[in-house]
Amino acid sequence: MSEENWNAPADFGTYLARGLRYVAEWRRKRVVVKFGGQALEKNELGTLVDDLVLLQQSGLRPVLVHGGGPEISRTLERLGVESSFVDGLRVTDEESMGVVEMVLAGRVNKRLVSMIHEHGGRAVGLSGKDGLILKAGPHARSAELGFVGEIESIDTELLDILVERNYIPVLCSVGYGERGETYNLNADTVAGALAVAMKVEKLIVLTDVRGIHQPTENGQERIATLSVAEAERLMEGGIVSRGMVPKLRACVEAVSGGVPSAHIIAAGELHGVLIELFTESGIGTMIRKGNGAAPPSAGV
Repeated sequence: MSEENWNAPADFGTYLARGLRYVAEWRRKRVVVKFGGQALEKNELGTLVDDLVLLQQSGLRPVLVHGGGPEISRTLERLGVESSFVDGLRVTDEESMGVVEMVLAGRVNKRLVSMIHEHGGRAVGLSGKDGLILKAGPHARSAELGFVGEIESIDTELLDILVERNYIPVLCSVGYGERGETYNLNADTVAGALAVAMKVEKLIVLTDVRGIHQPTENGQERIATLSVAEAERLMEGGIVSRGMVPKLRACVEAVSGGVPSAHIIAAGELHGVLIELFTESGIGTMIRKGNGAAPPSAGV
Protein backbone atom coordinates (compact mmCIF):
# COMPACT_ATOMS: atom_id res chain seq x y z
CA MET A 1 0.00 0.00 0.00
CA SER A 2 1.40 3.43 -0.99
CA GLU A 3 2.04 6.03 1.68
CA GLU A 4 -0.66 8.39 0.35
CA ASN A 5 -3.26 5.60 0.60
CA TRP A 6 -2.17 4.50 4.05
CA ASN A 7 -4.78 5.57 6.61
CA ALA A 8 -3.18 4.69 9.94
CA PRO A 9 -4.45 3.81 12.46
CA ALA A 10 -7.59 2.61 10.65
CA ASP A 11 -5.64 0.54 8.12
CA PHE A 12 -3.37 -0.80 10.83
CA GLY A 13 -6.42 -1.84 12.83
CA THR A 14 -7.89 -3.63 9.81
CA TYR A 15 -4.72 -5.61 9.18
CA LEU A 16 -4.26 -6.31 12.88
CA ALA A 17 -7.82 -7.63 13.21
CA ARG A 18 -7.34 -9.84 10.17
CA GLY A 19 -4.08 -11.21 11.54
CA LEU A 20 -5.54 -11.88 14.98
CA ARG A 21 -8.46 -13.67 13.38
CA TYR A 22 -6.07 -15.99 11.55
CA VAL A 23 -4.09 -16.60 14.73
CA ALA A 24 -7.25 -17.49 16.67
CA GLU A 25 -8.27 -19.96 13.96
CA TRP A 26 -4.83 -21.59 14.02
CA ARG A 27 -4.51 -22.18 17.76
CA ARG A 28 -3.32 -25.73 18.57
CA LYS A 29 -2.94 -26.59 14.89
CA ARG A 30 0.29 -28.19 13.73
CA VAL A 31 2.73 -26.99 11.10
CA VAL A 32 5.89 -28.71 9.82
CA VAL A 33 8.61 -26.31 8.65
CA LYS A 34 11.63 -27.63 6.77
CA PHE A 35 14.81 -25.83 5.81
CA GLY A 36 18.12 -27.05 4.46
CA GLY A 37 21.60 -26.59 5.76
CA GLN A 38 22.34 -24.23 2.86
CA ALA A 39 20.25 -21.51 4.52
CA LEU A 40 22.11 -21.93 7.79
CA GLU A 41 25.45 -21.99 5.97
CA LYS A 42 24.71 -18.69 4.21
CA ASN A 43 23.16 -17.20 7.34
CA GLU A 44 19.90 -16.86 5.40
CA LEU A 45 17.54 -17.89 8.17
CA GLY A 46 16.01 -14.44 8.05
CA THR A 47 13.34 -14.24 10.73
CA LEU A 48 12.64 -18.00 10.77
CA VAL A 49 13.60 -18.56 14.40
CA ASP A 50 11.68 -15.49 15.54
CA ASP A 51 8.65 -16.63 13.52
CA LEU A 52 8.75 -20.12 15.02
CA VAL A 53 8.84 -18.70 18.55
CA LEU A 54 5.97 -16.31 17.78
CA LEU A 55 3.93 -19.24 16.44
CA GLN A 56 4.67 -21.23 19.58
CA GLN A 57 3.74 -18.32 21.84
CA SER A 58 0.51 -17.80 19.86
CA GLY A 59 -0.64 -21.33 20.57
CA LEU A 60 0.37 -23.05 17.34
CA ARG A 61 2.36 -26.29 17.27
CA PRO A 62 5.37 -25.91 14.94
CA VAL A 63 7.83 -28.73 14.20
CA LEU A 64 11.18 -27.93 12.54
CA VAL A 65 12.93 -30.44 10.25
CA HIS A 66 16.43 -29.63 9.01
CA GLY A 67 19.33 -30.86 6.94
CA GLY A 68 22.97 -29.79 7.00
CA GLY A 69 24.68 -30.74 3.75
CA PRO A 70 27.29 -27.94 3.53
CA GLU A 71 28.44 -28.49 7.11
CA ILE A 72 28.75 -32.23 6.47
CA SER A 73 30.82 -31.64 3.34
CA ARG A 74 33.10 -29.20 5.11
CA THR A 75 33.65 -31.58 8.03
CA LEU A 76 34.40 -34.50 5.71
CA GLU A 77 36.86 -32.32 3.79
CA ARG A 78 38.71 -31.49 7.00
CA LEU A 79 38.97 -35.23 7.66
CA GLY A 80 40.38 -35.82 4.19
CA VAL A 81 37.22 -37.50 2.87
CA GLU A 82 35.93 -36.35 -0.51
CA SER A 83 32.15 -35.98 -0.87
CA SER A 84 30.47 -37.66 -3.82
CA PHE A 85 26.86 -37.64 -4.96
CA VAL A 86 24.57 -39.74 -7.13
CA ASP A 87 21.52 -37.88 -8.49
CA GLY A 88 21.83 -35.37 -5.66
CA LEU A 89 22.12 -37.99 -2.90
CA ARG A 90 25.29 -38.13 -0.82
CA VAL A 91 27.18 -41.41 -1.08
CA THR A 92 27.43 -42.42 2.59
CA ASP A 93 29.78 -45.20 3.64
CA GLU A 94 30.15 -46.26 7.27
CA GLU A 95 32.80 -43.63 8.04
CA SER A 96 30.82 -40.86 6.39
CA MET A 97 27.66 -41.92 8.20
CA GLY A 98 29.35 -41.26 11.53
CA VAL A 99 30.21 -37.74 10.38
CA VAL A 100 26.69 -37.15 9.04
CA GLU A 101 25.18 -38.12 12.39
CA MET A 102 27.69 -36.05 14.35
CA VAL A 103 27.02 -32.94 12.29
CA LEU A 104 23.24 -33.23 11.93
CA ALA A 105 22.27 -34.54 15.37
CA GLY A 106 25.05 -32.64 17.12
CA ARG A 107 26.40 -29.39 15.76
CA VAL A 108 23.57 -28.21 13.49
CA ASN A 109 20.70 -29.49 15.60
CA LYS A 110 21.94 -28.03 18.86
CA ARG A 111 22.78 -24.72 17.21
CA LEU A 112 19.16 -24.40 16.11
CA VAL A 113 17.84 -25.38 19.53
CA SER A 114 20.07 -22.74 21.13
CA MET A 115 18.86 -20.09 18.68
CA ILE A 116 15.23 -20.84 19.54
CA HIS A 117 16.03 -20.57 23.24
CA GLU A 118 17.80 -17.26 22.67
CA HIS A 119 14.63 -15.92 21.05
CA GLY A 120 12.51 -16.90 24.04
CA GLY A 121 11.14 -20.21 22.77
CA ARG A 122 11.32 -23.78 24.06
CA ALA A 123 12.80 -26.48 21.87
CA VAL A 124 14.06 -30.05 22.04
CA GLY A 125 16.63 -31.34 19.55
CA LEU A 126 16.11 -34.85 18.16
CA SER A 127 17.29 -37.24 15.51
CA GLY A 128 15.04 -39.87 13.99
CA LYS A 129 16.70 -42.43 16.27
CA ASP A 130 15.37 -40.72 19.40
CA GLY A 131 12.11 -42.32 20.48
CA LEU A 132 12.42 -44.55 17.39
CA ILE A 133 10.81 -41.77 15.34
CA LEU A 134 12.17 -42.59 11.88
CA LYS A 135 12.49 -46.25 10.96
CA ALA A 136 14.37 -46.66 7.68
CA GLY A 137 15.62 -49.30 5.31
CA PRO A 138 18.32 -49.27 2.64
CA HIS A 139 17.77 -47.19 -0.47
CA ALA A 140 16.88 -49.05 -3.65
CA ARG A 141 20.32 -48.03 -4.92
CA SER A 142 22.15 -48.94 -1.74
CA ALA A 143 24.95 -50.63 -3.67
CA GLU A 144 25.92 -47.17 -4.92
CA LEU A 145 24.73 -45.01 -2.03
CA GLY A 146 25.69 -47.03 1.05
CA PHE A 147 23.86 -45.89 4.19
CA VAL A 148 21.39 -43.62 2.43
CA GLY A 149 17.97 -44.79 3.56
CA GLU A 150 14.31 -44.67 2.73
CA ILE A 151 11.62 -44.14 5.36
CA GLU A 152 9.69 -47.28 6.29
CA SER A 153 7.59 -45.93 9.16
CA ILE A 154 7.23 -42.95 11.50
CA ASP A 155 6.34 -43.10 15.19
CA THR A 156 5.05 -39.68 16.27
CA GLU A 157 4.40 -40.46 19.96
CA LEU A 158 7.38 -38.50 21.31
CA LEU A 159 6.74 -35.59 18.95
CA ASP A 160 3.06 -35.52 19.94
CA ILE A 161 4.02 -35.26 23.61
CA LEU A 162 6.49 -32.46 22.97
CA VAL A 163 4.21 -30.27 20.87
CA GLU A 164 1.31 -30.65 23.28
CA ARG A 165 3.62 -29.56 26.10
CA ASN A 166 4.54 -26.50 24.04
CA TYR A 167 8.03 -27.48 22.90
CA ILE A 168 9.27 -27.05 19.34
CA PRO A 169 10.74 -30.39 18.21
CA VAL A 170 13.84 -29.80 16.07
CA LEU A 171 14.32 -33.00 14.07
CA CYS A 172 17.30 -33.90 11.90
CA SER A 173 17.11 -36.37 9.01
CA VAL A 174 18.86 -39.38 10.56
CA GLY A 175 16.96 -42.68 10.91
CA TYR A 176 17.49 -46.11 12.42
CA GLY A 177 17.42 -49.53 10.77
CA GLU A 178 16.01 -52.91 11.75
CA ARG A 179 19.38 -54.15 12.98
CA GLY A 180 20.54 -50.92 14.60
CA GLU A 181 22.00 -49.33 11.48
CA THR A 182 22.00 -45.56 11.12
CA TYR A 183 20.70 -44.10 7.86
CA ASN A 184 21.15 -40.75 6.16
CA LEU A 185 17.69 -39.58 5.00
CA ASN A 186 16.66 -36.81 2.64
CA ALA A 187 15.34 -33.97 4.81
CA ASP A 188 12.68 -32.91 2.28
CA THR A 189 11.33 -36.46 2.20
CA VAL A 190 11.35 -36.62 6.00
CA ALA A 191 9.41 -33.36 6.25
CA GLY A 192 6.75 -34.47 3.79
CA ALA A 193 6.27 -37.87 5.41
CA LEU A 194 6.24 -36.36 8.90
CA ALA A 195 3.60 -33.83 7.89
CA VAL A 196 1.32 -36.71 6.88
CA ALA A 197 2.08 -38.79 9.97
CA MET A 198 1.43 -35.89 12.38
CA LYS A 199 -1.71 -34.80 10.50
CA VAL A 200 -0.51 -31.22 10.29
CA GLU A 201 -2.39 -28.34 8.75
CA LYS A 202 0.47 -27.16 6.53
CA LEU A 203 3.95 -28.11 5.34
CA ILE A 204 6.27 -25.18 4.65
CA VAL A 205 9.50 -25.87 2.76
CA LEU A 206 12.11 -23.11 2.87
CA THR A 207 14.58 -22.81 0.01
CA ASP A 208 16.71 -20.20 -1.77
CA VAL A 209 14.03 -19.05 -4.24
CA ARG A 210 10.58 -17.55 -3.80
CA GLY A 211 8.62 -20.61 -4.85
CA ILE A 212 8.02 -22.04 -8.33
CA HIS A 213 8.26 -19.59 -11.24
CA GLN A 214 7.10 -19.48 -14.85
CA PRO A 215 8.78 -17.67 -17.76
CA THR A 216 7.07 -14.56 -19.11
CA GLU A 217 8.02 -11.75 -21.48
CA ASN A 218 9.27 -9.80 -18.49
CA GLY A 219 11.25 -12.61 -16.94
CA GLN A 220 10.30 -15.15 -14.30
CA GLU A 221 6.90 -14.87 -12.59
CA ARG A 222 6.01 -16.61 -9.36
CA ILE A 223 3.19 -19.17 -9.48
CA ALA A 224 1.01 -18.55 -6.45
CA THR A 225 -0.87 -21.86 -6.57
CA LEU A 226 -0.27 -25.30 -8.08
CA SER A 227 -2.50 -28.34 -8.03
CA VAL A 228 -0.95 -31.74 -7.35
CA ALA A 229 -1.61 -32.75 -10.96
CA GLU A 230 0.09 -29.62 -12.30
CA ALA A 231 3.07 -30.11 -10.00
CA GLU A 232 3.42 -33.69 -11.22
CA ARG A 233 3.41 -32.52 -14.84
CA LEU A 234 6.13 -29.96 -14.15
CA MET A 235 8.36 -32.62 -12.62
CA GLU A 236 7.62 -35.25 -15.26
CA GLY A 237 8.39 -32.75 -18.01
CA GLY A 238 11.71 -31.79 -16.48
CA ILE A 239 10.65 -28.15 -16.10
CA VAL A 240 11.14 -28.33 -12.35
CA SER A 241 14.57 -29.86 -11.96
CA ARG A 242 17.63 -30.43 -9.80
CA GLY A 243 17.31 -29.51 -6.13
CA MET A 244 13.74 -28.27 -6.47
CA VAL A 245 12.45 -31.74 -7.37
CA PRO A 246 12.69 -33.35 -3.89
CA LYS A 247 11.12 -30.22 -2.37
CA LEU A 248 8.17 -30.20 -4.73
CA ARG A 249 7.91 -34.00 -4.47
CA ALA A 250 7.70 -33.72 -0.67
CA CYS A 251 4.92 -31.17 -1.02
CA VAL A 252 3.00 -33.36 -3.46
CA GLU A 253 3.35 -36.43 -1.23
CA ALA A 254 2.21 -34.45 1.81
CA VAL A 255 -0.89 -33.07 0.10
CA SER A 256 -1.69 -36.43 -1.47
CA GLY A 257 -1.41 -37.93 2.02
CA GLY A 258 -4.02 -35.62 3.52
CA VAL A 259 -2.19 -32.39 4.42
CA PRO A 260 -4.48 -29.55 3.25
CA SER A 261 -1.69 -27.52 1.65
CA ALA A 262 2.09 -27.31 1.28
CA HIS A 263 4.16 -24.22 0.54
CA ILE A 264 7.58 -23.43 -0.95
CA ILE A 265 8.99 -20.06 0.12
CA ALA A 266 12.34 -18.29 0.34
CA ALA A 267 14.24 -18.90 3.57
CA GLY A 268 15.48 -15.33 3.88
CA GLU A 269 12.09 -13.69 3.36
CA LEU A 270 11.27 -11.29 6.19
CA HIS A 271 8.61 -13.03 8.34
CA GLY A 272 7.93 -15.31 5.38
CA VAL A 273 6.49 -18.15 7.48
CA LEU A 274 4.00 -15.78 9.15
CA ILE A 275 2.98 -14.20 5.85
CA GLU A 276 2.46 -17.58 4.21
CA LEU A 277 0.38 -18.81 7.15
CA PHE A 278 -1.67 -15.73 7.97
CA THR A 279 -2.37 -13.98 4.67
CA GLU A 280 -4.57 -15.00 1.79
CA SER A 281 -2.06 -14.26 -0.99
CA GLY A 282 1.16 -15.49 0.65
CA ILE A 283 4.62 -14.94 -0.83
CA GLY A 284 5.57 -18.36 -2.20
CA THR A 285 3.93 -21.21 -4.09
CA MET A 286 1.11 -23.16 -2.49
CA ILE A 287 0.45 -26.76 -3.55
CA ARG A 288 -2.98 -28.25 -2.94
CA LYS A 289 -5.09 -31.03 -4.42
CA GLY A 290 -7.12 -28.94 -6.85
CA ASN A 291 -7.62 -25.47 -8.30
CA GLY A 292 -4.03 -24.82 -9.28
CA ALA A 293 -3.26 -21.99 -11.65
CA ALA A 294 -0.04 -22.84 -13.49
CA PRO A 295 0.19 -23.35 -17.25
CA PRO A 296 2.15 -26.34 -18.60
CA SER A 297 5.14 -24.11 -19.42
CA ALA A 298 5.67 -23.02 -15.81
CA GLY A 299 9.20 -23.44 -14.51
CA VAL A 300 11.48 -22.56 -11.63
